[in-house]
Amino acid sequence: MSNTLELAQALIQRRSITPDDAGCQDLMIQRLEAIGFQVERLRFGDVDNFWARRGQSGPLFCFAGHTDVVPTGPESEWTHPPFEAVVADGQLHGRGAADMKGSLAAMIVACENFVAAHPDHKGSIAFLITSDEEGPADNGTVKVMEWLEQRQEAIDYCLVGEPSSTDRVGDIIKNGRRGSLGCVLTVKGIQGHVAYPHLARNPVHQAAPALAELAATQWDNGNDHFPATSFQVSNIQAGTGATNVIPGHCEVVFNFRFSTETNEADLRQRTEAILDKHGLEYTIDWKLSGHPFLTAEGELVEAAQKAILNTTGKPTQLSTAGGTSDGRFIAPSGAQVVELGPVNATIHQVDEHTNAAELDTLERIYTDTLKHLLAE
Repeated sequence: MSNTLELAQALIQRRSITPDDAGCQDLMIQRLEAIGFQVERLRFGDVDNFWARRGQSGPLFCFAGHTDVVPTGPESEWTHPPFEAVVADGQLHGRGAADMKGSLAAMIVACENFVAAHPDHKGSIAFLITSDEEGPADNGTVKVMEWLEQRQEAIDYCLVGEPSSTDRVGDIIKNGRRGSLGCVLTVKGIQGHVAYPHLARNPVHQAAPALAELAATQWDNGNDHFPATSFQVSNIQAGTGATNVIPGHCEVVFNFRFSTETNEADLRQRTEAILDKHGLEYTIDWKLSGHPFLTAEGELVEAAQKAILNTTGKPTQLSTAGGTSDGRFIAPSGAQVVELGPVNATIHQVDEHTNAAELDTLERIYTDTLKHLLAE
């Protein structure tokens, strides 16, 4: 059994359902301190985080990740218990195997191997680890970044271990993410009996044409790095449950995943203009989860591409597809940010798993990335 697989199993066996770290960070800290990292534990609210750094000079390369995992759902539906970290048919099974305890293990072992070979490496290596990525993300990476800014400690390169790969490890590097703007829209009507619609005002009927226009709107055309901005309704609720009552209000939840061709203010203004045009009486509650970010090129992208080619013999593809990640909190600092991790096919699913041998491949990619950037 490889060091990476063994450590991944030890992490999976800790039931760290967000925001409970369950001792994962203690295990990581022990390994990092043994190779010369200075560790600072940072607890914000009910969330455990830590910042570890080896070296004082620049450039500063940071591994970023999270120890928390999403709930398992009914454990009886799992082929293997989700926190036993069973290896079967070449696959490591368990909650967090792909998202992202496998990556955390590969990061730690990569640093151990790199430091052993390059004890006097140039620059610095750091870890930014949280247990609040799968939850609200209010007291995790965003707070650590605020803390680093107060100390005037700036990250140059950041590799986030999110499961970026599609078919084999390293086939995709996420070099950016779309922004995410969510909204809860409440359309007000007048409740009444369905037999007397002239005495009521049906908010569902009123909202429908506006939602149809929002869904049909071309918000932008995207660009070379991002697809066009998308609008999606995720939930609609109305009514009392009775079949003979016109509802008094209708609640609609929707989301924009937006490119760098637009921005939060523009999306809000255009949306509210459409709602006003349709004469709706409404309240609206917006929530910005993250701005889009992009590391189009630079030393980090080049180093990761070379490391993947050297390790796997195959090229990689840059992509900005997918959901949000904690990279959205790091990129605004000016850091170059990429996401590189295992295959994401089973993340957040029952029977989450990852290829055990590919964790060793991932460790070698991480080690080679460090060599390209920090070997003395």
